[in-house]
Amino acid sequence: MKSLVRALGALVVISAATSGASAQTSTQGWPNRPIRMVVPYTPGGYTDMMARLVSEKIAASLGQSIVIENKPGANAAIGTDTIAKAAPDGYTFGTVIAAHSVNATLKANLPYNTEKDFTYVSLMSVAPLIIVATPSLPAKNMQELIALAKAKPGQLNFASSGIGSAAHLTMEMLKSREGINLQHVPYKGTAGALQDLVGGQINVMFDIIGPLMEQVRAGNAKALGVAAKERVPAAGDTPTLIEQGVKDFASGTWAGIIAPAGTPKEIVDRMAAEAKKALADPELKKKLEQQGIVAMGTTPEEFKTFVGEEIARWKQVITAADIKVE
Repeated sequence: MKSLVRALGALVVISAATSGASAQTSTQGWPNRPIRMVVPYTPGGYTDMMARLVSEKIAASLGQSIVIENKPGANAAIGTDTIAKAAPDGYTFGTVIAAHSVNATLKANLPYNTEKDFTYVSLMSVAPLIIVATPSLPAKNMQELIALAKAKPGQLNFASSGIGSAAHLTMEMLKSREGINLQHVPYKGTAGALQDLVGGQINVMFDIIGPLMEQVRAGNAKALGVAAKERVPAAGDTPTLIEQGVKDFASGTWAGIIAPAGTPKEIVDRMAAEAKKALADPELKKKLEQQGIVAMGTTPEEFKTFVGEEIARWKQVITAADIKVE
């Protein structure tokens, strides 16, 4: 898990028939038309938020619009395949999260190759996860939760935003580390899972800090611990899992920009530089920090290495827990 621990509308139609010619087009004058940013999720979540916040600043700097295209489905595989098969001409990019690296192992019949069919542009942000509980659960901290789970094996449940999500796999890591058994209840996103936790149907769940802390502050949930190396200001005085005896436990999700394989290096490098500049903006950094998200901004080479490490990390968790897509 060292990679993440270290880090812790309208459509623009591009014909596939022109992809060969487009790839040969000179990069001089780029961009001279709108750029498409494919988001493999519905509007409103972490991925969509990162795509919109960063794209807005990049567009202003480039003097050309960036059009967000939401293409959800199949744990992000549908939208990601759209990116893989787009013309590598510098006018299609995509925003992906940790599920992108998970799918490389979790989905046996992906229509693309995660490591070969994309150019990795820049890691935009990382977001440590927090674990919260429904107010009626007797446990007030991680030690008490672990003790309760051991006393009632298989009787507690946990929600996630979907099979193979960072929230799901983080709990699987915790279960393996601590020798506990909780039943998984997958949802089609964080909102439904959190609603049922507030309602008492779900005992605990991991997810990104922002939306969960809103419920904690409202008294509808209680925070048990943050899966980070150090405390996160957005989570208030919530201690880390490491502080509570869960050794070296840090986990979260991330968001990054990708492009089709073969996209000209000059364009990829320019896009990475623009993303880094956007993420260095104090106002944007503060906005992300308030949600418990850390702004990054890396080179293409650094992001490619990061994704490779993430694929290996999640493969171990998926294999050990024998997780399969239903």
